[in-house]
This record gives sequence, structure tokens and C-alpha cells, in this order.
Amino acid sequence: MSRDDLIRLDGKVTETTGGGTYVVVLESGITVTARLSGKMKKFKIRVLVGDQVAVSVSPYDPTHGLITHRQRVA
Repeated sequence: MSRDDLIRLDGKVTETTGGGTYVVVLESGITVTARLSGKMKKFKIRVLVGDQVAVSVSPYDPTHGLITHRQRVA
């Protein structure tokens, strides 16, 4: 599945679990388990609890996703 087929949703990181996975609560109230995307690992972008993030989820399994973008804090 290509990145173009993924659904992009916004949410907030509520918890970090072991192994580089995060628990993200989406704006709709759904909880998703997400990992960092490869580009975020490559450029060493840190994600902390409370950060607003963009998560890409598969239409076939909406419980898992990739964190693709961290929103800037103003």
C-alpha cells in the first residue's frame, strides 16, 4: 500500500509505550497505536506526550498508524 492510499488524521499523543510506539487520541475520539515514520526517525524529530501530530492510518486497519508530522507549537 502506498502513502497516497493512507488516510491522514490529526490527534494528540497521550502516552508513550516501549519500543517506539505511541498512543494517539484522534480528534474524533478514537485511540490509535502509532509509530514514527522513517523520515521522522532519520531527521531525529522528537515526539513527546501532549504533542499535536498527524497520523496516517490504513483504511483496512484503523487501529494502527504512522506518525508523519509533528505540529509546531506557537
